[in-house]
Amino acid sequence: MEFNVRRLAADAGTFLSRAVQLTEETFGQAEKTELDAHLETLLIRAESTKHWTEKIMKQTEVVLQPNPNVRMEEFLYEKLDKKVPTRANNHELLGECMIDSGHEFGPGTAYGSALVKCGETEKLLGSAEKEFIHSAAINFLTPFRNFIEGDFKTISKERKLLQNKRLDLDAAKNRMKKARVADARSAAETELRIAQSEFDRQAEITRLLLEGIGSTHAHHLRCLNDFVDAQAAYYAQCYQYMVNLQKQLGSFPSTFSNNNQPASSSSASVSVPSAPPAASLPAPPPSQTSPALNELRSTSGTRKARVLYDYDAASSSELSLLADEVITVSSVPGMDSDWLMGQRGNQKGKVPITYLELLN
Repeated sequence: MEFNVRRLAADAGTFLSRAVQLTEETFGQAEKTELDAHLETLLIRAESTKHWTEKIMKQTEVVLQPNPNVRMEEFLYEKLDKKVPTRANNHELLGECMIDSGHEFGPGTAYGSALVKCGETEKLLGSAEKEFIHSAAINFLTPFRNFIEGDFKTISKERKLLQNKRLDLDAAKNRMKKARVADARSAAETELRIAQSEFDRQAEITRLLLEGIGSTHAHHLRCLNDFVDAQAAYYAQCYQYMVNLQKQLGSFPSTFSNNNQPASSSSASVSVPSAPPAASLPAPPPSQTSPALNELRSTSGTRKARVLYDYDAASSSELSLLADEVITVSSVPGMDSDWLMGQRGNQKGKVPITYLELLN
């Protein structure tokens, strides 16, 4: 108990001494030991690194999640150490809406099919966005946050200790100047040597930590490269999805009514080649098609085929077709020789051979 009282009294005396020294320095009544120029430069660079790391983190989070309410919710989940609930992003919600409406209008119609195709692409864009955000959070934001919450906190702690040691040193210098009696002067000299030694040691510790900022910059540069690579891959993937969608929609009419017939309008519409009924179509040239068909039927495999004309299914066992789209076809034992089994995504049905061109 007595030891604790003495310890508290000593701590109180040290605190009071530092407060007095700081107050006198503020009013110009006491001298202040200046840090060497190299250490001051390192301190300035550390503060600048902290400042810009925090700003880059904040703006990156805005780019990855523009909704401030969602950002706050994710922050709270993180602080509570709970898993953020899985939610559909805007692309996925739009995709689901388009797909549902496309099925409502009928996937066999041009508009319905176009909506389904757009919806599927939007969902792909949403999935790519989630992968990009996940990659950016792990490889870019996390290392930046670790610096702020880890390395820089250590630097700040040691810097505060350096400030206290500097105040102790200057307070000891002032007591040395004021000492008049020999015994008091001897005690002041001893106190000054100890204070100088502790200050020099703490300055060296702080300097070594601050020089590590160079390694931090090198690490953040690698993280920046990872972020740029992930961003480039994400945009390239999105671009490819949209190019593929454009190709799929290229054969659709630009204006049509709900029953998939051209609508009367003053503006020009894109004409789409219409096909006569399957029964009246000429058979494909034997020299071009028969070998491919024979191979398809003999191997019971699958081939890609390009659709030559629009075709509306006459029954639920058939598959509606759109000109210029590419589908997968196969031969089913026992099926009429004029038909093949076609597949588009999850949709399957019979398709007339005369409407198709088998691809290599």
